[in-house]
Amino acid sequence: MFEKMPHIKEEAYIGFLDRTVEIHWNYHAILMVSIWLFLVPLLVTIIRYGKPKPTKYGLRRKVHIRHIEWWWFNAHKYGLWTAVLLSLAGVTVAFVVSKGFSGSVHSILGILTVILGVIQVTAGMLRGTHGGKYYNNADPEDPSTWHGDHYSRTTRRRIFEAYHKTAGYFTLFCAAGAIGSGLMQYPMPTLATIALITPFVFLAFWVLMEFLERRYDGYRAVHGYGMEHPYNKEREYL
Repeated sequence: MFEKMPHIKEEAYIGFLDRTVEIHWNYHAILMVSIWLFLVPLLVTIIRYGKPKPTKYGLRRKVHIRHIEWWWFNAHKYGLWTAVLLSLAGVTVAFVVSKGFSGSVHSILGILTVILGVIQVTAGMLRGTHGGKYYNNADPEDPSTWHGDHYSRTTRRRIFEAYHKTAGYFTLFCAAGAIGSGLMQYPMPTLATIALITPFVFLAFWVLMEFLERRYDGYRAVHGYGMEHPYNKEREYL
């Protein structure tokens, strides 16, 4: 059985409050496990399997939180912002009460996870414009109104997707290491059991969604399945 490491502080003096407070590391653990082992994988699941089935015209209304057809994108975007902000708060509190960086495996993986998370949401802000033949104010008869980084598959958009999708999985890998090493330093059997079971629940759901063929292509779902669209034409034989 793992035992709590002796270097873990039970209380800390907060200078600006001029008082000593009891440290509840279990709150930190519950917060981080909830974010990185449940919320973030859920947001990945939503954008992977929540996209609508492709139609001829795709999604024509502007990407906006008010438009229900974009719920899967908005949930992923704003959910990740929430996850990263909560993680920054959790790391800040741990840093303050620990009076600095401990240098443990848990602290290294934890900080790396949060940094990668910040880069993820920053990259999302730089993904470029949308565009589309049938999108929002575009004129289907005027190709000059169709351009957008997503629709035209510009280098900027390709770099974003190559990084964002790949680095997202790597970030979860780091998060799993941070959670495992954290629970070895500060054992919480019930939380550890939940942390062990949760990935298998997601795995079962992902297998089911793949069996039901619910992973629709994002470009076709958004812009339409017609071969006149640049990226559809590019993948004509794929």
